[in-house]
Amino acid sequence: MAVALERQGAAGQRWRPKILCVDDEPQVLEGLRDSLRREFDVSVATSGADGLELLRGDPTGFSIVISDMRMPNMGGADFLRAARVIAPDAVRMLLTGHADLQDAIRAVNGARLFRFLTKPCDRTELLGACAGALAQYQLQAAERELLEQTLRGAVDALAEVLALTNPAAFGRAGRVRALAGELAHAIELATRWEVDVAATLAQIGAVTLPQTTAEKVYAGAGLTVEEAAMVERVPLVTRRLLSKIPRLEGVIEILDQYRRVDDQGPGARPIGARILRIAFDYAELEAQGATEMVALGSMRARGLYDPELLDRLAELVGVGFAPEVYEVSVSELRTGMTLADEVRSVGGVLLVALGQDVTDQLIERLRNLSRGFVQEPVRVHDARRQH
Repeated sequence: MAVALERQGAAGQRWRPKILCVDDEPQVLEGLRDSLRREFDVSVATSGADGLELLRGDPTGFSIVISDMRMPNMGGADFLRAARVIAPDAVRMLLTGHADLQDAIRAVNGARLFRFLTKPCDRTELLGACAGALAQYQLQAAERELLEQTLRGAVDALAEVLALTNPAAFGRAGRVRALAGELAHAIELATRWEVDVAATLAQIGAVTLPQTTAEKVYAGAGLTVEEAAMVERVPLVTRRLLSKIPRLEGVIEILDQYRRVDDQGPGARPIGARILRIAFDYAELEAQGATEMVALGSMRARGLYDPELLDRLAELVGVGFAPEVYEVSVSELRTGMTLADEVRSVGGVLLVALGQDVTDQLIERLRNLSRGFVQEPVRVHDARRQH
């Protein structure tokens, strides 16, 4: 029984969908490989842990995942539940013996299985099940592509209208969207469209702000108590608006999480939220006049970001590394340093802007101020100390 494959690979070669088979018995895997290799690009693993490692290496590449029910350390049901998280688009099937039927039935819901097959499973039945699974995979992929294109078109149109009606609130949305998109693409994130939508609509709740308040927020100016309360409600308004649109659960989760500081570290937040936080904060520092190196150094010193993502951002903006930032007292300032953060008085008055090079004149100015007037320590980047 042949599986219908319409796509063509490179140089006219027939494209074969990838299938992962997991079983702790090598002879069973060999039998599965023999049955499937004419129609599929077959990968095998002898344990659930090895199977998950293969999926992590190519989370969007596999069309079908088949697992045995009874395996040591990690059973088939547990493996397929974990596989659903790593490679949610892959269609999952379970191989089970007659004695495992009740466990297999319970596993259907937990792992969202497409089908389970009983052992021994002959080649015709196996190929028929895989053909059905492949058809299901292709249907899901087509529906997902249509959904993403439809949503993206609607989001783009909505964003344009919002930008025209409240330009101050959406002044940096384009830059944030570009940065977040580049980061998501660089790490080959499967749900890049969710990051794109989240970046585009993160400020949608700001349409409720008066124009004067939105301009203050954009410029970083002081707010009245009433204005601060309005700004505090913007994320809630955004959530309410987006909750009316179907299939945006992932987008809402990103927006709920990206501004939170987790006690377990930045890696505890969803990857989309980590990307969006980096994009927003980098764009903000950039708008304040910071160079690429200074902006990255300042972010590195905060300890709020995924360090691997920060390094990828450094590559994308052409720095090549996230520079190290040091804290020094005013008396320790030296020429050649660059300010990695604003210098303010203890009362909050801005004295020197972010990104300014430390010169003899600047040092003289700050040292001439009365003792205790300048907030210390001062954050600087010193290129001479980089490796």
